[in-house]
Amino acid sequence: VQLQASGGGSVQAGDSLRLSCAASGRTFSSYAMGWFRQAPGKEREFVATITASGVGTYYTNSVKGRFIISRDNAKNTVALQMNSLKPEDTAVYYCAAGRSSAIATVTSGYAYWGQGTQVTVSS
Repeated sequence: VQLQASGGGSVQAGDSLRLSCAASGRTFSSYAMGWFRQAPGKEREFVATITASGVGTYYTNSVKGRFIISRDNAKNTVALQMNSLKPEDTAVYYCAAGRSSAIATVTSGYAYWGQGTQVTVSS
């Protein structure tokens, strides 16, 4: 399974970015997908996840109301729309493919990881 994340960049606080992740190598629509992030010197943390069908989503508290996760099973892609960005959102963002169709909020719930894309938000 290969995951290719894109869309990162450097923006100002309050701006928006849209991350995208393209998947290949297995039945994309059978597995949950997630986004995690890792800031320098910190552990990788959960950001958002979406069920295999796309009906269910879950977010970490710090991004609720600002970030939206979505997926297109016809195109094997998952996206993370990030609005009202804050400096504390600065991190490398990783997309991940789940071990099952159900959402997961821990790294052990994911079997495959993309290479990461840098998001930098300046004040």
